[in-house]
Amino acid sequence: MSLKATRNGMPDPAEHGSRWLGGLLARLGLPGAPTLRETLEEALKGSGDGRAFTAEEREMLLRILRFGTLRVNDVMVPRADIIAVDEGATIWELLKTFDSAGVSRLPLFHETLDDPRGMIHVKDLTRWLIGEAGGRLASAGKGGERSLPAEPHAEGAERVPDLGRANLTTPIAATRMRRPMLYVPPSMPAANLLIRMQTTHIHMALVVDEYGGTDGLVTIEDLVEQIVGEIEDEHDEAEAANIIDDPKLGLITAARTPVRELESHLHMKLLTPEEEEDIDTLGGLVFALVGRVPARGELIRHASGLEFEVLDADPRRIKRVRITRLKERRDRPREQRRRGEPDAVLADTTPPNLSIDAMSKDGGQTSPPNSRRP
Repeated sequence: MSLKATRNGMPDPAEHGSRWLGGLLARLGLPGAPTLRETLEEALKGSGDGRAFTAEEREMLLRILRFGTLRVNDVMVPRADIIAVDEGATIWELLKTFDSAGVSRLPLFHETLDDPRGMIHVKDLTRWLIGEAGGRLASAGKGGERSLPAEPHAEGAERVPDLGRANLTTPIAATRMRRPMLYVPPSMPAANLLIRMQTTHIHMALVVDEYGGTDGLVTIEDLVEQIVGEIEDEHDEAEAANIIDDPKLGLITAARTPVRELESHLHMKLLTPEEEEDIDTLGGLVFALVGRVPARGELIRHASGLEFEVLDADPRRIKRVRITRLKERRDRPREQRRRGEPDAVLADTTPPNLSIDAMSKDGGQTSPPNSRRP
């Protein structure tokens, strides 16, 4: 076991003594002994032999260890961010949704996201279009299609299919493109879901609560990214930062910003231990303070001395918030604060007796949303 070096290059006796005692307790099987997971994490975080693992290898190994402790609700896309399509929509609407979303799979539902019907893969959509253009008739079974005889071209070559034959007004429900998807509880271990996706060859799962309502969505990419980091392809666009410190506008924050990220940025604590169990995002925190989705322009004060100004919101959720320390707001002229926006209204922050479990997970949503992103 290597000793952690101090600034002057000498081993840290306290650190060495702690590791020695932990190892002794583990050998004797006594309480307080570190688990194998904790021992591996400590060894990977320590200095050790730099030649054994590169920094990238250490980070990936730590991600693997952390992945074993994650639940589905830790990695899922919240309901408010799910992009889905109604089975009654047309093929043309489906094409436009795939184009704007930039994904390869879309959940399929009937009227509401709480009534899911499976998913649509972009490959199945492409196969359907080619089949319509070439006069092929889809048959039951995976990839099963039979073609009509190809019409020969004047020079003997096969004629290029006419995409104009495809009826883009056809409802999705009338095609055979629907595929099954998995339905899992939010408490399911993420590692178990990854194994299930591998064995079933179904790479999309809908997260449902105990009442059958939709909580979120998980793809196999979401799970793999927990191990290897962000995976971006040629079509992925860089996401806007959650927190933007603008010299003129101040600290602008997305409502979906994790509270932990905001606390780290502000170097202050915003949640009590009890609130940490229910609140994940800034939108959830603001909702908890007023007990409802505040209107655009409202000011909500926090016990820490911060003031949250709602810059953008709709009836279902908060979108953007400006954060100001009360002292900074008193020091700035009103004209500079408002900059042409509606006058802010100080909200009543007396929290009512409402459950905020579901609201805090998706940035303050109060009713089943239209599944498409506004």
